[in-house]
Amino acid sequence: MKIALDAMGGDFAPEAVVEGAILAAETLKDEVQIILIGQEDLIHPLLQKHGYTGSRIKVVHASQVIEMGEHPTKALTQKPDSSIAVGYGMLASKKADAFCSAGNTGAMLVGAVFSVKQVEGILRPALASFIPKLSGGYGIMLDVGAIADCKPEILDQFGLIGSLYAQYVFNIDKPRVGLMNLGEEEGKGTMLTQPTHKLLKENKHIHFIGNIEGRDLFNDKADVIVCDGFTGNVILKMAESIFDIIHEKKITDPFFDRFNYEAVGGSPILGVNGNAIIGHGVSTPTAICNMVHLANRMAEAKIAERLKKSFSAR
Repeated sequence: MKIALDAMGGDFAPEAVVEGAILAAETLKDEVQIILIGQEDLIHPLLQKHGYTGSRIKVVHASQVIEMGEHPTKALTQKPDSSIAVGYGMLASKKADAFCSAGNTGAMLVGAVFSVKQVEGILRPALASFIPKLSGGYGIMLDVGAIADCKPEILDQFGLIGSLYAQYVFNIDKPRVGLMNLGEEEGKGTMLTQPTHKLLKENKHIHFIGNIEGRDLFNDKADVIVCDGFTGNVILKMAESIFDIIHEKKITDPFFDRFNYEAVGGSPILGVNGNAIIGHGVSTPTAICNMVHLANRMAEAKIAERLKKSFSAR
């Protein structure tokens, strides 16, 4: 198993990324190799600084860096030797089983579509996030920012994409799919959610339980929460703010600790021909380590292959 990791992505790169890679190498199975992609003259001294002498971290040189504020499409075109472009090149050529970056989110999304490309039959890939449950474990919510304006057919596919992820990565048997709406009743909603409800209800490939409301986010009503990227991103940022407030007030609670982005490490891009994960821009070594672990679980579960098989059969 080979996990490619953008050493230059994130506000604290490359230091935090290198340290996180070392943490991951120490805790993953022996057969997992981590490939740090970036400027060798910066990465090797950091490995030496932290006393890493093992053989499970390999460095692949990439001379360019896509900065956080750059236009995604222009940057990928103008910087073919950037760490993100090289990482996606390795994923596309099967030289890596997964690619992770805490760098430019737009470049990661654009790179996924133009390099490994979306699975045939999937209208648009989704960016997923994980919702802690009061009873323990996590649910999956998609989309959380890849597509702000969705069509009902896209949201219908998100129900199946999320179900497959919940089943094979979270080991949830027959995941329950809920549509985020402004009321539980079937007739409630907008010009988007009303026709989406109809499609999800008729979808024989998922276990649709109907509309859910914001108050159902953390309970056990649904394992998969379907929403457009605008709504999902607002919910995600609100959850992050709750953790920040609780942390600032020095309140400790095991449930709210799981609101911390570090606990999961990143958000997978689902619906493309490869395992790609986007980390938070302020990712710490702990977050980077957990992002690599998540990538490993996705690769072991063969989630990209399962999506391809499922949609090719429809």
